[in-house]
Amino acid sequence: MKKIRVGVMGAYRGTGMINYCKAADNAEVVAICDKWEEGLERQKEQNVGLDITYYNNFDDFIKHDMDAVVLANYAHQHAPFAIRAMKAGKHVFSEVLPVQTMKEAVELVEAVEETGKIYAYGENYCYMQGTNEMRRLYKEGKIGEFEYGEGEYIHNGETIWPSISYGDKNHWRNKMYATFYCTHSLGPIIHITGLRPVSVTGFEGALNERGLRVGRGCGMYGIEMVTFENGGIAKSIHGGLYKNSVWYSIYGSKGRMETAREDANQRAYSRIYIHADEYSGEYKGRPVETYVPSDTNAELKRVEHFGHGGSDYWSMYNFIEKIRGNADADIIDVYEALDMGMCGILAYRSVLNGGAPVEVPNMRDKAVREKYRNDVACTDPEVAGDQLIPFYSKGNPEIDDSIYEEMKKKWLADLNSKTGYTNAAFTQSGKKEPAKEGEVKI
Repeated sequence: MKKIRVGVMGAYRGTGMINYCKAADNAEVVAICDKWEEGLERQKEQNVGLDITYYNNFDDFIKHDMDAVVLANYAHQHAPFAIRAMKAGKHVFSEVLPVQTMKEAVELVEAVEETGKIYAYGENYCYMQGTNEMRRLYKEGKIGEFEYGEGEYIHNGETIWPSISYGDKNHWRNKMYATFYCTHSLGPIIHITGLRPVSVTGFEGALNERGLRVGRGCGMYGIEMVTFENGGIAKSIHGGLYKNSVWYSIYGSKGRMETAREDANQRAYSRIYIHADEYSGEYKGRPVETYVPSDTNAELKRVEHFGHGGSDYWSMYNFIEKIRGNADADIIDVYEALDMGMCGILAYRSVLNGGAPVEVPNMRDKAVREKYRNDVACTDPEVAGDQLIPFYSKGNPEIDDSIYEEMKKKWLADLNSKTGYTNAAFTQSGKKEPAKEGEVKI
């Protein structure tokens, strides 16, 4: 079967997907798009000898002869480009997050249904060794029926904030609300169990000096307490608490399984622990099983070089295989993606409403969608219009412009001392300063 022809929008975060196409035998990159010309030049240098066309605008890029598009642009701008790409006949792999508004959720799911194109959500934390193995075991019934779970994605981004927000007062990271970026923590629980969330209650961490001194105006962290269709409950926590943590724990009717804590130095989010019995509700005192799942792919050495514990490889691999007709390819489809992403949107509405639970709609039901067809409430004034909401529930803080000026100075000073580029350069922002290598995705 021929290789799937892939176009990548976003030449920094998209580098991982570009490298997948260069390493794998089922895909090839044929087009790269970014407004930042120097970024495109960098890609040309890295891809000498490959037949790749470079574009500085999406209108021309989307006309290229290709099968699929990877969207690695700003986190709040994926849905409009995904819809355009599918309507142009392309399959779509979307980076985090799926949508910014409930209106976009309706439009995205309907675009998938109308076009019949494959949509895969790139929530790579679902494809880490630990969470992927937990999904396999759960489907086998290892711990019985889901009862409770916890997911954590804690990332203190203060030291890298200049290089990921660039001193831009209006950058989405500076204006996102606390529960917005929820799918790294909640997504794996949904993907492991296959259950649909039905309601969510949101909590917002307070503003603190650590955030304000870098120009971040939202609560420092967000929590979603999610109730699932079977009555099980999960806690999802994410944001900028002081010490980093990526960790998942699932309780079932027959036991518990979880990933290793980072502080244990036991290959966090690769190693898993399982404490389960054969009979639901009857504790047998079995010892805890623990192991690092082996990767069955014959090309493991290549996989290990990909980001986020190799999960960047597997999320793309499954997308490409789905296009190629592999029924077993494990993608996160549009409905599951929205189940993940809507919880963050609606959790903030819970926060704004004093902590009352909010229903999570089932976007598989066409009748349910009508309620949200014109719902554009968000923190982006260009999208929200008169439905604009604050990014901090107690009122947006006044942050002096000097903070952003200082952030920009730090960013530019760092740029002058290093080579390479960050996501600043490779979004649709049009910025024209080089940036440093190695941006951590948050």
